Amino acid sequence: MTRPETAAEVFDALGKDYEHAFRNLAEQRAAITALAERLPAGAAVLDLGSGTGRPTADLLTAAGFAVTGYDVAPKMVEIARAQVPAARFEVGDMRELSFEDGTWDAVTAFFSMLQLPRADQETMIGRLAGWLKPGGLLVLATVPADVDGVDIVFMGHPVRASSFPAEVLAARLRAAGLEIVREEQAQFVPDHPEAGSEPHVYFTARKLS
Repeated sequence: MTRPETAAEVFDALGKDYEHAFRNLAEQRAAITALAERLPAGAAVLDLGSGTGRPTADLLTAAGFAVTGYDVAPKMVEIARAQVPAARFEVGDMRELSFEDGTWDAVTAFFSMLQLPRADQETMIGRLAGWLKPGGLLVLATVPADVDGVDIVFMGHPVRASSFPAEVLAARLRAAGLEIVREEQAQFVPDHPEAGSEPHVYFTARKLS
């Protein structure tokens, strides 16, 4: 196997192919809809790993929310700006972002931590909880697995992936002061010749104070 590609390299190369492969992800849309139903009018939402802007930023801006998205892949940010002009998109690594505590009504991170080592994921969960307003909501989706730094091939690209089993991730969320208010697990096959079936878990968690 060749050198694992960075997230920026992978998603710059995939571009809209990623959106196409995951366009039928009904569980993600359901999680976004459920989030929108819980948010106050005009809520400020941070979307980490915003990709092409679809479906997350597209659906949330259409519902009247102020969405700011960050992605490590410049090509994805370029596509997102063109596709969802109502949202703001910037190039950035989530680990390098800094916000005052209590800045956001909601934070979404759909599958955007999978190329971070477990230690970084744990740190990020704590930081995201801090960035939320009291009662704010975190929507976090991942491929649950007991792996840390395993080399795999994703849609034809060599990557290094890390994750937690669903129950361990749930415990990490609770330890960060979050209450899980919604959980859904599913199995999904991306529409891509080099993608296989993968398990997904979606958590919505509310900041307690």
